[in-house]
Amino acid sequence: MLIISNSVTLPDSEVELTAIRAQGAGGQHVNKTSTAIHLRFDIKASSLPEYYKQRLLVMNHHLITADGLVIIKAQEYRSQELNREAALTRLVALIREATVVEKVRRPTKPTKASKTRRLDSKTRKAGTKALRGKIRQI
Repeated sequence: MLIISNSVTLPDSEVELTAIRAQGAGGQHVNKTSTAIHLRFDIKASSLPEYYKQRLLVMNHHLITADGLVIIKAQEYRSQELNREAALTRLVALIREATVVEKVRRPTKPTKASKTRRLDSKTRKAGTKALRGKIRQI
């Protein structure tokens, strides 16, 4: 049972975990043992609330396919158990990331006082720089 939040849980039966051989260097041991984990999770067929499903399906994330499948490959660790935990943690993090509602940005305008301060400082700096020029002799 995966705990997503206080009210949302995900049964283990909805997450398909497969042990596969890890890629990359590792010597003879990597060629004979299946330590990497391939996780598949179908968003549409899951028991997640509709809000979660909609947010996940709309998300533009490299782990989510166009068919609504989440595919995670975990091969960071040398043990299958640690890779399984890492894959499940990444799935929970992805689901939680989908539910975060971003703050609405509203356009603002500078106040009249801030505009006046900006123009005053520009005038002051221009006066200072004008005094740096060559001295003209009369």
